[in-house]
Amino acid sequence: MTSRLGRLLRPRSLAFVGGAAAELAIDACRSFGFSGDMWAVNPGRELRGLPTFASAAELPAGVDAAFVGVDRHASIDVVRQLAAAGAGATVCHASGFAETGEAGATLQDELVAAAAGMPLLGPNCYGALSAPTGAALWPDVHGLTRCDRGVALLSQSGNIAVSLTMQRRGLDIAWVMTLGNQADVGISEAFEAVVGDDAATGVGLCIEGLDDVDRFVAAAEAARRRGLPVTALKLGTSESSEAIAVTHTASLVGDDAAYGALFARLGVHRVDTLPELLDTLAVLGAVGPLRGNRLVSLSCSGGEAALIADRSRDRDLSFPSFSGDHAARVEAALDGRVAITNPLDYHTFIWGDQDRLTGCFSAALAADAPGSGRVPFDAALLVLDFPADGLDRSRWWPTLQAFSAACAATGTPGVVAASLAENMPADARSRSAELGLAACGDLDTALASLEAAAAWGRQLPVPDASWPVPARGSVLGSRVVSEHEAKPRLAAARMAVPDGVVVSADGAPEAAAGIGFPVVVKAVGSTHKTDAGEVVVGLTDAGAVAAAARSMTADGDGAVMVESCVTGAVAELLVGVRPAPPVGMLLTLGAGGTLAELFDDTASLLLPAGTGEVLEALRSLRVWPLLAGYRGGPPAAVDAVVEAVTALGVLVRDDPSIIEVEINPLVVTPHAAVAVDALMVLADG
Repeated sequence: MTSRLGRLLRPRSLAFVGGAAAELAIDACRSFGFSGDMWAVNPGRELRGLPTFASAAELPAGVDAAFVGVDRHASIDVVRQLAAAGAGATVCHASGFAETGEAGATLQDELVAAAAGMPLLGPNCYGALSAPTGAALWPDVHGLTRCDRGVALLSQSGNIAVSLTMQRRGLDIAWVMTLGNQADVGISEAFEAVVGDDAATGVGLCIEGLDDVDRFVAAAEAARRRGLPVTALKLGTSESSEAIAVTHTASLVGDDAAYGALFARLGVHRVDTLPELLDTLAVLGAVGPLRGNRLVSLSCSGGEAALIADRSRDRDLSFPSFSGDHAARVEAALDGRVAITNPLDYHTFIWGDQDRLTGCFSAALAADAPGSGRVPFDAALLVLDFPADGLDRSRWWPTLQAFSAACAATGTPGVVAASLAENMPADARSRSAELGLAACGDLDTALASLEAAAAWGRQLPVPDASWPVPARGSVLGSRVVSEHEAKPRLAAARMAVPDGVVVSADGAPEAAAGIGFPVVVKAVGSTHKTDAGEVVVGLTDAGAVAAAARSMTADGDGAVMVESCVTGAVAELLVGVRPAPPVGMLLTLGAGGTLAELFDDTASLLLPAGTGEVLEALRSLRVWPLLAGYRGGPPAAVDAVVEAVTALGVLVRDDPSIIEVEINPLVVTPHAAVAVDALMVLADG
């Protein structure tokens, strides 16, 4: 262990500074079974029978980790004394620092300076728990049990971390760490530290915001190399982009999308709830990455089968039908009394008969044809609700045993889930683990976990050193470049733009004739021309052009833009790039034109983005069927779209003056993808 946090993760000696909070932490250590040296600091009284000193300066040198539970002003001096004494790390429990405003931020800077390079957790945090050593720098109760190996839970929220320790999912948790204000140790460094410990079997993250994106990326890459599952729950979304929105993209897509893109690119499995965070870690740890997303669901109720079908509708999961011969074998195992569908309702007439249940499940999971080796499913899900505590569960165990036997015989990863979390008791979870199965509290977390396992199996290659492109400055203190200035930059980047020219209103008819009809006439300088009625399309003669130009200028005095009109559109797309600090430069694709703000149809990637990623993002859009050729319509030039989007990404990557750019619409025809309207935000200077 070479991490700066090594002594915090595995301390052999502890110190506790303060009063009531310090006593709670001492109690937590004793109940957790910490067997190393412990000392206390309090100038007025002894703490819980420990050797107690009047000041931290009197502690034995080289304490591995200390809990500081005094007020914010006193914390600064205590931390300074601990650093001088060579302490390995400190937890600062006090609040009233940067979270309270400018004065608190000044105190926080003093606190970090006092630490003088000693790792400081917090301030305004609960602390840390180490199950391998029994250390609890933690002024409260917790629900962990001792273990030598397990997952690490890292949270910027202390109360959420307390709640997570109370889980009853049979998940071994080796470390819990809360980061508070991240004045020194941030979630990225904590992530890096636990990934570097061989005892870590996975990592769960509760993130409000990242402190060090490059370090986070490196830690995620290290986790991927080790094969460690990582799940993340993002807490809160940013509204800053909406407050200063210049483009449609900024108003449509918040900075939260950048976190989603970051997690997806790194193979960090994003979840929406705390139960998903824990169950996904458990499932990924048990089944690992799946070959694909083909599932079979087994339940003894048609209602449960329907629930599985319904709840998986919006997930990237597939429930393939049984083939003819395969269906016949399953039907034979059920005496021809059951309709063979997937999800499968195997009914209850074989309930409690372990041999018949094993035969049914094995037939369902077996290869398409005997000896073919073609495995029809990548994982199997068993829906099984157990009776409440105090009731007889003996007739439920044969089903679990049979499912385990079928999974083992066919080499199929197996997950068992209840329809209600309270119907998956602790003994069912532990028995499932003994049988090589993962257990989930409910159907939604099971499906989310299996979706994550399938995504893990097809994750993209590890990013290179140029990824991600750092976020740039704000639109504040910058200048907006209008369409007629932005398009030459796009053309220079080898993106298709319409032929066009800016002329006086009187010169518009002649310009149109030179370009060739039909043409488009646009006002110059407006950023949202369609909303203001300042664009007229499909003009086919000089008189119409003259009328449109006069309507956009004061008595014909002013300039307009005349462009060739792109015809034969299959679809209109929005393509935008904007900064999403601290994560990076966010590329967004979506339905464009007048539909951009009507439909919530976007996909986001971080720059740089490869052609495969761009194509996958396009396929995820609801507008994709139009691009693919909807109901016999002509397919769009998707390759041209990918080339245009990739070219835009390269332009932004290589030109640091570009803060934000939007193409709306990118008109896609069967033969081309043309940037019909665009604007840019450039850094001043």
